[in-house]
Amino acid sequence: MAHELTLQELEKFSKEFNANPQNQVVARAAQKSGVLAASYNERVQSKLTRVFSTELDTDNVTNQKHSGRCWEFATLNVLRHAFGKKYKAKNFTFSQAYNFFWDKIERANIFYNNILATADKPLDSHEVKSHLDFAGGDGGQFHMAASLVEKYGVVPSYAMPESFNTNDTTGFATALGDKLKKDALVLRKLKNENKDDEIEKTREKFLSEVYRMTAIAVGEPPKRFDLEYRDDDKKYHLDKNLTPLEFLHKYLSDVDLNDYVVLTNAPDHEYNKLYGLPGEDNIQGAYRIKLLNVPMEYLTTASIAQLKDGEAVWFGNDVLRQMDRKTGYLSTNLYKLNDLFGVNLDMDKADRLRTGVGEVSHAMTLVGVDEDQGDIRQWKVENSWGEKSGSKGYFVMSNEWFNDYVYEVVVHKKYLTEEQRKIAEGPITDLPLWDSLA
Repeated sequence: MAHELTLQELEKFSKEFNANPQNQVVARAAQKSGVLAASYNERVQSKLTRVFSTELDTDNVTNQKHSGRCWEFATLNVLRHAFGKKYKAKNFTFSQAYNFFWDKIERANIFYNNILATADKPLDSHEVKSHLDFAGGDGGQFHMAASLVEKYGVVPSYAMPESFNTNDTTGFATALGDKLKKDALVLRKLKNENKDDEIEKTREKFLSEVYRMTAIAVGEPPKRFDLEYRDDDKKYHLDKNLTPLEFLHKYLSDVDLNDYVVLTNAPDHEYNKLYGLPGEDNIQGAYRIKLLNVPMEYLTTASIAQLKDGEAVWFGNDVLRQMDRKTGYLSTNLYKLNDLFGVNLDMDKADRLRTGVGEVSHAMTLVGVDEDQGDIRQWKVENSWGEKSGSKGYFVMSNEWFNDYVYEVVVHKKYLTEEQRKIAEGPITDLPLWDSLA
């Protein structure tokens, strides 16, 4: 039954608010400094000590700046730690701009494929609109980064440095998104007129234009480069005239990205099932985005096992919840919003996903954990927001935050149970672009 607010009701609410003098005290604090600062819990810092019983040897951090490339940064951070451990070069970094370039081209190609495949559906249908909404965007998943690495290899950061348009993707993303959406109208028309020969010529023209736009905005990727670095012992290394794939296969041959599985914890979906997100795949014929949904304890045990074996862990999370960028604290008790407003804002993980409150908004890298006789106290997190955030770029996360706001971890299949390994091989239950896991 619809309800219309009356002036009498509003007057009643005002009287109830003003009847408690404490409300005015809280209101002044919140209005002066903001609701987060007014509800900030100083006691959190006494529990997040930044000392870890298991910790990788790390130093510098990367910075994605004003872009949505966290999924690429987290993947390349995992690879650079593998390189650093093997070759004693912990500060070696890979070029994120290189993989970003190829993602724009590949993602345009698969966008055109999706538009043609849905040409018979109305333009305002849920599926077509979702494809259009994704056009030109930066966001992504682990398997998207893995596909780029497998197909195009990697290069050192100096071989293709960051540019203005990789550090701030806003302008280019808008221009590319506009182009893709305009192209979609042309391709849909040709498809519905059964002009298959013209479709292929037009698609090729469009892809060439996308390549030109990306090369102008980002710069063309190097075809060959010289690998040159000093290791942690100051020893000089030089390997000349490598291709990006030669570099990958020669120096990271023991890292097979096909052996890694994304464990997800989505209690609004059935557990022990393998889900796919075909609408977010970025390379035709490459890795599918696959998520093995399991209870949270499996994400915890697999992540700890991988860290204890000296390997970093990619993880997807909702970093905008209960996070302080300056200190790098991630704690469920960081902001006491319930106390500030006098209402209960708590929801369980399943309900947050069902209502859109919960989402995977960011990807980071686990590089340490602190255990005390089986109890997990906290986690060390490598972020990609530069060294001015947190403690020189590193965040500390309570285990309660891990349970509440971490939705995905990427671990080697050897850390899975036998049953989970079988499920990870398929079949896949595909989810639509508007699913809570997308």
